Amino acid sequence: MSANILILPASLRLASHNRKLAMEAMRLLSVTDAVVTRLDLADYPLPIYDGDLEAEGGIPQNAQLIAQRIAAQDALLIVTPEYNHSIPPILKNTIDWASRVRKVQGRPVHPFKGLVVGLASASPGRFGGMRALEAVRIVMRALGADVITQQCTLANASSGFDENGQLADEVARANLEALCDKLLDTARSLSRHA
Repeated sequence: MSANILILPASLRLASHNRKLAMEAMRLLSVTDAVVTRLDLADYPLPIYDGDLEAEGGIPQNAQLIAQRIAAQDALLIVTPEYNHSIPPILKNTIDWASRVRKVQGRPVHPFKGLVVGLASASPGRFGGMRALEAVRIVMRALGADVITQQCTLANASSGFDENGQLADEVARANLEALCDKLLDTARSLSRHA
């Protein structure tokens, strides 16, 4: 059975290590039977979440579009940098807005509930973004997502890719392959759209 998998690189920087890592995951998953797409947060600008703003004007259209895309998936792969040992603001803001969406095309929805989520991070530091992944894991579980244990971290990311943008780090490559395999297997078995 095929699965719908959305890859979300949580960085706006065009030369981001995490965008490169997301492209590697997309390359690995694209040779499977999965339907793989990518969500670029630069295409969906959002204001900083504010309850008063929501009360006055409702949920922004971009947040509704993001929630709609997430709700249509069996799995989500978040590839995130680590900012000050935690979640980058653009990712947290996106999650906060999307979690407020309760209807998509007139139907009730909780975009993250029952969603299979995988986590990966590339960082120039020696921990490879592990602390950010733990913070994202807590948030995703609170929203009802099924976060898989397998994850991928790439430490010293400045030297982790070759000149073609592919992973040069063999341990990270093996971890990314294992993460993609586990994400796909879990998405197939727990499909929200079967």
